[in-house]
Amino acid sequence: MGLRAVKQIIPSVRTIEGGGFVVRRPFPTADLPQVDPFLLFDHMGPIASSPGEAKGAPDHPHRGFETVTYLLQGSMQHEDSAGHRGSLEAGDVQWMTAGRGVVHAEMPSTALLERGGTLEGIQLWVNLRAADKMIAPRYQDTPAASIPVVEEPGLRVKIIAGEALGTRAVIETRTPMHYLHVQLTGRSFTQQVPEGWNAMVYVRKGRGAFGPDRVPAAEGDLLVFRNGQGDVLLEAGDAPSGDPALDALVLAGQPLHEPVARYGTFVMNTRREILEAFEDFEAGRLGRIERDDR
Repeated sequence: MGLRAVKQIIPSVRTIEGGGFVVRRPFPTADLPQVDPFLLFDHMGPIASSPGEAKGAPDHPHRGFETVTYLLQGSMQHEDSAGHRGSLEAGDVQWMTAGRGVVHAEMPSTALLERGGTLEGIQLWVNLRAADKMIAPRYQDTPAASIPVVEEPGLRVKIIAGEALGTRAVIETRTPMHYLHVQLTGRSFTQQVPEGWNAMVYVRKGRGAFGPDRVPAAEGDLLVFRNGQGDVLLEAGDAPSGDPALDALVLAGQPLHEPVARYGTFVMNTRREILEAFEDFEAGRLGRIERDDR
């Protein structure tokens, strides 16, 4: 099928999220509102905090889409209005299908708050079809040890969603997609992408060359590939330090081709549905997080 050409390179912009932590965001921005079915991509950190300084995202509502949290360094704890509580350690993934709505909180772990440390993670928002926007909320908390990894000389691929190198992910997705964490040294990697899917690569660390024209990109860049047919190529040189020369996230998904109405942490199809989401939240119909100190 050949290789897909790079359509555009989007540099990340820095913005403040949650309780005051900095993220690098390639989209949504004025240059790139979304990459259907993906609504948002945030790279948090790495943020080094002293004891008592680490920040998170206190109670906030969600409706109409999925949030995917992939923790790279540090530890976090989360809870929601449905009574779900858990923790995330480095390498873990939380795939939350908000559906008709929850109130959610993601905060640094007690250990990170008490001792300080480094926090880094990726948050991805995935849209839901109109028919799925009001389904019951669901969580897939997946520890690092359960996520498939394929290793070859100069190559490590962690398969968060979809399939790569003949290996399928354990996480289920409502929208057909691939989500891979790829580390390369001194070689290339090609990911098969079905015809009509949108595809992109985010460079977490290092630098590499992409597509048939070997377009260069470095840390914080998002490469959006042309739609249609063809696979996605990543290539990296040697890294003198011994670390991977290229550390990147590969994303591809089947577009929904549906209208998007969004405001804050609500994503629906019409403005009327957004207003209904606000009304339901303000009326308490999304619930509240019950804590012992309240």
